[in-house]
Amino acid sequence: MVEAAANNLIAGAGKVVAVIGADDAIRRVLEDCGCRVVVNSFAKVGMGTSIAAGVRACPDASGWLIALGDMPFIQPETIANILAALSGSAGIVIPTFNGARGHPVAFAANFLPELMALQGDQGARSIVAAHPARLKLLPVDDAGVVADIDTPDDLRSHQS
Repeated sequence: MVEAAANNLIAGAGKVVAVIGADDAIRRVLEDCGCRVVVNSFAKVGMGTSIAAGVRACPDASGWLIALGDMPFIQPETIANILAALSGSAGIVIPTFNGARGHPVAFAANFLPELMALQGDQGARSIVAAHPARLKLLPVDDAGVVADIDTPDDLRSHQS
């Protein structure tokens, strides 16, 4: 699953920084895919620390696409379209499928301080909520943006 997600991200975005806990098997898979791997020693504290670690690893980027390793069905074209939409007044881009918000979420470079300050398990929701005027919802024809795989049953239901 992580390999499929990483391959789609690389195909759509080019460079990928993958943030993981201390897991050598996942690290090898991601490195074999071509990802730069960053180990977050605070991963158990929550997703916020992983986002902050990833942003800290590439602070000079023109923006960041926050993606999840358990969403392997997002199409590379969708990823490229989200990144392309990150311009002008759209400082945050969230894809939607049939009206439902999904992932990955893109943030412009000016969100660096807020992203690096994240902690806990809420990810970047607080940043999105604090900047509604900078948010662009991008309708996509890709069910993968809402296909979060948490169990084997989730995987089976999205493969059929």
